[in-house]
Amino acid sequence: MNKRTTTVAIISIAAVALAVFIVYPRGGWSDENLTVFAQCLAERGLTMYGAERCSWCQKEKANFGSAFKYVPHVECSKEPQKCLAFGIESTPTWVLSDGRKFVGYQGLENLSRLSSCDLAYED
Repeated sequence: MNKRTTTVAIISIAAVALAVFIVYPRGGWSDENLTVFAQCLAERGLTMYGAERCSWCQKEKANFGSAFKYVPHVECSKEPQKCLAFGIESTPTWVLSDGRKFVGYQGLENLSRLSSCDLAYED
């Protein structure tokens, strides 16, 4: 490898490492915390409109692990009329009980802010 190729490779590796550190924080959420959080979202009337083939929808679901079963969810490919009735144009879309829509991947932290549901984080 020449010097330029080596430099580009090192910068690329550093950038990927930094991105992983930012996107995946240390510590995590326990199954119990995620269950309580998902149940709070349900109580606050937050519903996810998604599609099986949507990779961002799958990422949202994966964030919850087994607790996703408590999150109100409409599968647009199976219930297209519900999605049309709410004016869902892309997935994932999160809809609050007051009708506000949040289009695109939200992540747990943003869902916590939007819903005012506590997301207890464990180191």
